[in-house]
Parts: sequence; structure tokens; C-alpha cells
Amino acid sequence: MSFSTTTIIPPRILLGKTTTTYNNNNDAFTLPHVSSLQPLVRGSCSISLSRNSYIGFASKFDQTCSSSSPPVMEEEDDDQKKLNLFSKSEEENDYSKELDVAVRAVQMACSLCQRVQDTLISKTNHQVQSKDDNSPVTVADWSVQAVVSWILSECLGSENVSIVAEEDVQTLSKSNASELLDSVVKTVNECLAEAPRFGVQKPKSSLGASEVLNIISRCNSTGGPSGRFWVLDPVDGTLGFVRGDQYAVALALIEDGEVVLGVLGCPNYPMRKEWLGYQHRYHRIVSKLTPPNSDSWNKGCVLYAKKGSGKAWMQPLLNVNKMFVWPNHAKQVFVSSIDNPALATFCEPVEKANSSHSFTAGLAHSVGLRKQPLRVYSMVKYAAIGRGDAEVFMKFARAGYKEKIWDHAAGVIIIQEAGGVVTDAGGCPLDFSKGLYLEGLDRGIIACSGASLHGKIIEAVDASWGSSSL
Repeated sequence: MSFSTTTIIPPRILLGKTTTTYNNNNDAFTLPHVSSLQPLVRGSCSISLSRNSYIGFASKFDQTCSSSSPPVMEEEDDDQKKLNLFSKSEEENDYSKELDVAVRAVQMACSLCQRVQDTLISKTNHQVQSKDDNSPVTVADWSVQAVVSWILSECLGSENVSIVAEEDVQTLSKSNASELLDSVVKTVNECLAEAPRFGVQKPKSSLGASEVLNIISRCNSTGGPSGRFWVLDPVDGTLGFVRGDQYAVALALIEDGEVVLGVLGCPNYPMRKEWLGYQHRYHRIVSKLTPPNSDSWNKGCVLYAKKGSGKAWMQPLLNVNKMFVWPNHAKQVFVSSIDNPALATFCEPVEKANSSHSFTAGLAHSVGLRKQPLRVYSMVKYAAIGRGDAEVFMKFARAGYKEKIWDHAAGVIIIQEAGGVVTDAGGCPLDFSKGLYLEGLDRGIIACSGASLHGKIIEAVDASWGSSSL
């Protein structure tokens, strides 16, 4: 695939959507991209396939276009033909535009997190705080929320974006939090300054403290059964994050109570499965000695899927000083074909606070799971099953704990589109239409690579539940 050296896109020129078939390591796949010039609709963004391309936000302008290609700097012609960026059916049902923007936002968020995590590993300072539930929260949580909120609003139009997110601005707004707020503002501006690398136009000027607080506070949706809203967990698995281990950035779009797309960024989860056999700190060191490229080990990955496609994709995180070019060496991922419990890998939570390890361990043994479990923090467990590194994930919450939609939405759709199954312990789909929590959950959550294995675990739960203390 060839690219032009530099393409300059005027603020009022927008590119339309087509599809192209790519070959990546002998795997052919088709992904949406942009080609001919199209008119800008309010709240949309322009994307180019140039290596130095960027998304040009122009949410306050209507626009005409030329049918010429490739795009060049030119004056508008009143007689130019006006075209629609997406047809009505595509806008409402295809979600390709939203997915493109979401993947870029998560790529940027992961880059931000990597920088903050490196700082935390080298020294512990005011960047680590504690929330009311005693879980640690860092500058990365608020900064990612601000960056993702800004990108979605600028690219899709703030009037069209509603976000459910984990963090609020109460802590940052306190009079004694000025140093923490300064760190967040600095981190956000550093990230947005690199936006052109990810195909996103950066702000005209640095954001101030009040602007950052306002961007974070926009994430105040409470979800529900109707309408469209985004669900964001800025840093899922914060304990893993502050310990230099696994964590995830999770972003999903829910429409009328159903998850329609999900993006899961896993900054410390390597592209190549064989690297999982090494201790985390060891492969962190080795990775610095191994120049990463599309054919070798990469430090992290981003997985994504959209409803009804029957496909899930994985691409490496963007390397430092590289330009993001869609689809960024993406390859299709599939769940494992293993359905024999004796050969299956159980993905076990590391955290003990909100789940019962003893019950899940006993359940795994009764089903016949004998292999060493894969213990990872956060929604990385969903990524492991979605790309075939593990076959089973179970979570049975302790009494009184309610599962939050942002802890599951992105991971669930990735596993489902990759060929797997996710339900509650009664075999019913997870319900994302009840607000901030997965209300009506039957005992727990079971994710499997296939229906056969899933059915065996459901049976084992029914047989063992009466003797449990949950």
C-alpha cells in the first residue's frame, strides 16, 4: 500500500468513506477508509490516508466539495456538487465512522497512560491518589477521560456525544487539589499536542484548568434503555497500572441498550502470545532491546469490534515518533477452538476485593480445568479470550457488589464478534440498558471461547451454587 508524502487538507474539506482490501501476513481483510472528497456535516471530521494525515475538526461549518482525487488545497466553488458524508442508513447502522474515531482516541489514551505509568514506576508522588472506595486513582484516569471526551466531542459534535465514565471532577475541584489539577492539565495538553500523529488535529491553543474540568464534567450521562451514549473506563485495573502491570483503556458505544462497538486498549499486553510466558518486568526490559515492528513483539495492542460484523481486530499500539495509518497492521483475531476443559486456560482475576477466588477456583476444578490459570488485571481478561490466549473467564461478585457497565461493555462485544459467548450465570445476555450497573445479573458473569465449554460451566455453577457462601 503506498502513501503520498504530505497531504494538506484545508479546514473545510472532508474525505468520504469507501472500503479497501488489505493483505497482512497473508490474512486478507476489508476495512473502511476514506477516499474521495465529501462535504462536511456538522460535528464530523476529515481523515486522510496520507502518512502525515490528520482529522480536521470543523463542527461549525457546512461544506461543499470537489470530486477530484487526491485531495489538494483549493478554493471552494459555489457550483461544486454537494454530497452526504454517510447515507442515513450508514450513519445509523454501520458505525464505521464512530469506530475509526474511537480507535484513534484509545490509541492516544494508551500513549498517555504509558508515559504516566513510566513516571509512576520510577517514583511515587502526588500523581497517585485514593478514591472514596479506597481504590487508587491516578493522573491518568482524569487525563484519559479528558482526552477521550475532547476527541469524541470535537470529531462527532459535542451535541451528539453523551458519555458515561467512571471519574468525576469533585476531587480535582477541591481547593487543596491544585497541584493534582496542574498535573492533569499538563498531561492532557502534552497528549493533545501529539494528536497529529494519530490523525487528529490538535487544539489551536493549550487547554486551561477550567476547560479541562469542563471536558471531564461532560461525562455525566447515566445511561439507560434509549438513545446513544459512550461508556468509558479511563484506566481499568488501576492496581495493575500503579504496579507497572496489566491494565486497559475501555471505550464502548451503546445504542438503545445494546453495545454496538467496543475498543479495548491494553498497553502492556504484547501482540505475540509467546511473550505471555515471561514475567512482566522481564519482558518490559527485553522489549526495550527489541526494536518493535509489525512482525515482532509489540509492547501493547488495541482490540476492537462492531456489532453484527462477525469480526474482531487487533492492532499494535503506535510506536513513538510513528504516524498512525489505518488500519495500523491490524489483523483479525478469533477465539480459541478448544472445548475440552482439560486443555482450556482459565483467566483468573488478580483482585480479590470484589470477587470470590475460592468459588471460581473450585468451580474451575469441578469442570475439569487443570491448566495453570492466566492471572491478569482488568478487562485484559476479555482481550485474552477474544484473541485466543485463554478460553474461560468467570466472575462471581461478593455480596453487595454491583457490576458496572464500563467494566464489561467493550470486552463483551469483542469476545462475541470474535466468536465467543458472554452471559450471566443463568445463560442470559448482560443487560446494559438499566443505567450505570448491570442490574438483574444472575449470580455472576461467564465468558467462554465457545458454546460447548460455556454450557459445561453453566451446568457446574447450577450444581455448585447451593453450597457456596455467595
